[in-house]
Amino acid sequence: MADSADQKKSDHRSGRKLRLLPPPAWWPLPACALLGLAAGGAYGVLKAPEYAATSYVVAVPNETTEPATALGFAQAYGRIATSSSTLAYAQPRAGIGAQQLRTQVRAETSPDSPMIAITGTSRSASEAADIANAVADALSLSSNQAAKNTGVQLLLFNQAVAPTEPVSPSAAVSAAVGLCAGGLLGGLWLLARPARRRPGAQEAEEGRPVVEEYASLPAQGEHSETKEKESVR
Repeated sequence: MADSADQKKSDHRSGRKLRLLPPPAWWPLPACALLGLAAGGAYGVLKAPEYAATSYVVAVPNETTEPATALGFAQAYGRIATSSSTLAYAQPRAGIGAQQLRTQVRAETSPDSPMIAITGTSRSASEAADIANAVADALSLSSNQAAKNTGVQLLLFNQAVAPTEPVSPSAAVSAAVGLCAGGLLGGLWLLARPARRRPGAQEAEEGRPVVEEYASLPAQGEHSETKEKESVR
């Protein structure tokens, strides 16, 4: 008897279906945040650091040229600092191809100052400085050939030096950015996804009967008939 009772209990337990609770409605938010944190941290660790060095060139007018003219020529020379002709002059000193040099150098000018900032970028700190100085020298040499006609001469104001720290974000910063981006995507997912349907509406769409419970209240006709019977009595 005991064995049969134990067997029934085991059969009863094995027949039970484990019901797992559904995840909370806000689960995409922490999930996306954790994914963004992992992706940002991995990007910061695996990506090689990048260095940047900047050299400055200034446009100087001669005795017969107005300062405003030098400011205008500084804007023009800043546009041709990354042109093919300037990079062809800079390529031998930079030590890299002209096509690659174009992607690793940029020039910036100021509307209030006749100064041109030439920035070189590379995975090597010394190479970044060499790129900036090579392009600055090439721009000065090519522009000074027409200095007699323009009345403006380009002079090297400050030479680039090898930086000691990279400009690319660290692993901690990349992880923080990934965490924020993932949290933002998770929040947008919560806002954009359709609302959950009520169980009753879902059963009605599937064709299953919907059982609704109401409080048992007497109908109006039955209540009036009961009053008439009591008055007759």
